[in-house]
Amino acid sequence: MTPSIPTQPGPSAEHARGLPRRHCLAALAGGWWLAGCAQPAAAPSPGAQPAPAWPPRPTVIAHRGASALRPEHTLAAYQKAIDDGADIIEPDLVITRDGVLVARHENAIAIVGPDGAIKEATTDVAERPEFAARKTTKRIDGQSITGWFTEDFTLAELKTLRARERIPAQRPANVAYNGQFEVPTLDEVIALAQAEGRRRGRTIGIYPETKHPSYFQSIGLPLEPALLSVLERSGWNHRDAPVFIQSFEVANLQDLRPRTRVRLVQLVAATGRPYDFVARGAAETRGYADLITPEGLREVARYADGLGPHKSLVLPVQGGALGTPTALVGHAHAAGLAVHVWTLRPENAFLPAALRAAPATDGTRRGDAEAEALAFLRAGVDGFFTDDPASGRAAVQAWAARR
Repeated sequence: MTPSIPTQPGPSAEHARGLPRRHCLAALAGGWWLAGCAQPAAAPSPGAQPAPAWPPRPTVIAHRGASALRPEHTLAAYQKAIDDGADIIEPDLVITRDGVLVARHENAIAIVGPDGAIKEATTDVAERPEFAARKTTKRIDGQSITGWFTEDFTLAELKTLRARERIPAQRPANVAYNGQFEVPTLDEVIALAQAEGRRRGRTIGIYPETKHPSYFQSIGLPLEPALLSVLERSGWNHRDAPVFIQSFEVANLQDLRPRTRVRLVQLVAATGRPYDFVARGAAETRGYADLITPEGLREVARYADGLGPHKSLVLPVQGGALGTPTALVGHAHAAGLAVHVWTLRPENAFLPAALRAAPATDGTRRGDAEAEALAFLRAGVDGFFTDDPASGRAAVQAWAARR
């Protein structure tokens, strides 16, 4: 999610029919076989039930949990997502002053606007007088932000805060849950996924995103060592672990490749550039558009197993409706990359005009999210991020019934 991208060397083993092993692993990550990939060598013993392929294809990925129904990045949102049929739950990862990974949309847990009012908040920190002095201004990925930041709090301090709905204008019903939930650690998210997986008899994976990796590296709190440590401790730092690590930057994924065999995914925005490219100055002029050319995708496949493109890069909106699919899914598959698009949301505010519920001007109304998901499944994606896993699951079931 290029020409001359500096890469770490990929695995060199070749399957009997000629495809690089990395392509076959990427195909397996998406739940599909590429021609030329060797089949498993060992047959199951007589009477044994074969383990289901993971992740199932199509894959329903709960974006920050069931964030259309509960405040995002809370254990309640993740639990609701699992209840509603998600295959994978997604924690965005930031870090505390004492080096603990926690799930938040940003390291800024409350942002102050130019007028001094709270512009956005995922915790109640701005209402806590004991932390008033922690408000500060920082430069994150080239932008000046005033507010409170996770890296200025210990985990114990952060645990005294309570989560709140980040976008109340679009999700007023979620405001009722403000003040009820803690900020979860990555350990707690994994523990929930593993416990629920055992209880339900199905694998529930995680899809952590490393947020602002260059920034955290610059302040001496790199995310990646802490992430690998948590995965190792949980028994999920291996090729077959139900884990995808994603990033909008490139260098940290390249650095991770020789250090872990869990699946890696390159995120791609509709416009702009990876911040690590920006940070290189005049020596680096490429952007996300360069990553999704056929040549760029082949380079991405040297360090990643999947691509996470913005949904408009697969199905652009034309005249208020979803248009003709682009060639991106086919090109990514040809490079051996699974494709997981982001982000499908059920409210009118986030849907193309043709899928909005009446009155279309009411951004809080839930439109036809299932139809949007079905359109992406028809376009050939291997999975999608959704704020409403129940509608995503319904779309997958409808898609399967029509095949």
